[in-house]
Amino acid sequence: MSLWKKLVWVAVSLLGLAAICVLAFSRGEQISALWIIIAGLCALSISYRFYSKWLATKVLVLNDERATPAIVRNDGKDFVPTNRWMVFGHHFAAIAGPGPLVGPVLAAQFGFLPGTLWILIGATLGGGVHDMIILFSSVRRGGKTLGQMVKEEIGRGVGVIALISVLSIMTILLAVLALVVVQALARSPWGVFTIAMTIPVAFIMGSGLRSGKVNVTAITIFGLIGLAFAVWGGQFLSQFPVLESWFRHDEKWIAWAIMIYGLAASILPVWMLLTPRDYLSTFLKLGTVAALAIAVLLIHPTLQMPAITKFVDGSGLVFAGPVFPFVCITIACGAVSGFHSLIASGTTPKMLGRESRIRDIGYGAMVTEMMVALMAMIAACVLQPGEYFAINSKGAPTEVVAKVSASGFPVTEEGMTQLAHNLGESTMFNRAGGAPTFAVGMAHMFARVSSGPTALALWYHFAIMFEALFILTTIDAGTRVGRFLLQDLLGNIWRPLGNTRSWSANFLSSLLLVAAWGWFLYQGVVDPLGGINTLWPLFGLANQLLSVIALCLATTILIKMQKTKYLFITVVPLAFMCTVTFSAGYLKIFSADPRLGFLSGAQSLMEKASGLDVNKTAELVRQAAVWRFDAIVAGSFLVLVLLIVLGSAIQWWQLIRGTKPVVLRESEFVPLVHLETASP
Repeated sequence: MSLWKKLVWVAVSLLGLAAICVLAFSRGEQISALWIIIAGLCALSISYRFYSKWLATKVLVLNDERATPAIVRNDGKDFVPTNRWMVFGHHFAAIAGPGPLVGPVLAAQFGFLPGTLWILIGATLGGGVHDMIILFSSVRRGGKTLGQMVKEEIGRGVGVIALISVLSIMTILLAVLALVVVQALARSPWGVFTIAMTIPVAFIMGSGLRSGKVNVTAITIFGLIGLAFAVWGGQFLSQFPVLESWFRHDEKWIAWAIMIYGLAASILPVWMLLTPRDYLSTFLKLGTVAALAIAVLLIHPTLQMPAITKFVDGSGLVFAGPVFPFVCITIACGAVSGFHSLIASGTTPKMLGRESRIRDIGYGAMVTEMMVALMAMIAACVLQPGEYFAINSKGAPTEVVAKVSASGFPVTEEGMTQLAHNLGESTMFNRAGGAPTFAVGMAHMFARVSSGPTALALWYHFAIMFEALFILTTIDAGTRVGRFLLQDLLGNIWRPLGNTRSWSANFLSSLLLVAAWGWFLYQGVVDPLGGINTLWPLFGLANQLLSVIALCLATTILIKMQKTKYLFITVVPLAFMCTVTFSAGYLKIFSADPRLGFLSGAQSLMEKASGLDVNKTAELVRQAAVWRFDAIVAGSFLVLVLLIVLGSAIQWWQLIRGTKPVVLRESEFVPLVHLETASP
């Protein structure tokens, strides 16, 4: 590296350090959101340029002369060599679910500093490593899933436990993701129209690219025009009542539509729907996030939320729990996310044409998602703290205003009423969940750049639609990956069910998986009391437990590759995530605080139920039963993952001591040149 390049990277490092110092040491004074953007861009640049390259060349030793599964097993359905940018688009769209949007917004109750630091450190040193090594491992093993690889590399017993754990966790994850989409799209013709239009556009894009007669540039231009029409045209539906009625539906209808879509995306060839639609969605996602970054640069908004709030002790108004470990549980996809390992060992490795792209897609997509999470943090923290807490707190308006104001963050009912009017909503009270808050912050920043009396309302509803599209692309890829996992498990019972080349086996497995997460989804739709409030607490815990399983596999593979001197890159994140997940799981189950612990919360509800009317008593008893069920599910997840960690540790000890032979189950090396020469 030349002297000038070294000086440039030293300058970038010093700038990033200065940005973090400004964020960390500010107390009382208001600072610009630009410092978060600067810290993120510097961390992204340095980690991708140096750390990911070191991982690719020294640790994993990526080899472009080795044929990938997409080329060796090209079947036109699941294994399809795909343009690198389309693969990046698919992978990014699939991993970037609600985590980088909703998680930072919820974690903003601790202040902007804890969440920002976790995003920066977690993504660069944990999430990028996690995603990149799992993608590499799957590519080197014929595109096998996480469960299959655990079974082969760690042991059959541990592998079966891993398959059961991953499938159980994934069912909850997909149900929560779908429920968030349902709530965002219900009675929203604009949002439904936009998302519905992306499906035929994706079919045309996939067919055109598959024919070989149309290049990627032309397909991309067509897709962008179609996407622009879908986003722009939805706002005019209100002028055509009959047409609008076609796209205005309630929660039940949307839930069934999402189930049908998930089933189709799981069965149809990836080139037909999944890949082009995710590629298309990525333009909207990255374009919107880039526009948000530009808006921050133009208006340089001030962070209204303090760096650290009084709620770090666990007394938060948005959710209960101390800043550690719950900031790391609440913010998952923007830092470290186990769900990424399912995509990195599911659809993505079956589409890569070169091993060198593992770095771009595995690590690159993760640090890109890091920037999305930082944007979400900014969107939440530029709001007045009183408004932020009022939107995310539960209760009657008068009660919420009194509670938030008493906490030191003044807010009034009149102010909240005016906010709702400006956004084109009837009320902004009881809009917990993070998504509405992100939409409000995003709308405020975009409205300051644009103009017009209705700009705030238009940008708010655009943001709601954007979030729904963001999450839906995770559901389609997640369902397909879940189908692979389920077929792994069913194949142990009856071999034909594990055959991914069989349409009947694929359909049956997809139907079973969609029925599983669809059942939880439907229960959440018809029973709001036991819906998102029941499933969301499990979402973060389950997601991070998946990362523990993936890091156990990554550590095992590094040992078998004779890379013991590099074990710190996986062992340190693994030890940290074990501490985070098991401590958070223990608190969620056994905490004496009824707002935090499932069991104490259930007991508190039962005590309140005595002496009330029959209907109120039945409601509280039902909620208590739901929380006890949550405790059982969370406890089961913890026990299963603990068994996997212990089984992995025994394996590591035996391998390092040499008491167990090293058997690295990589696929046979097939030279890429040989295949290209042999092809017609």
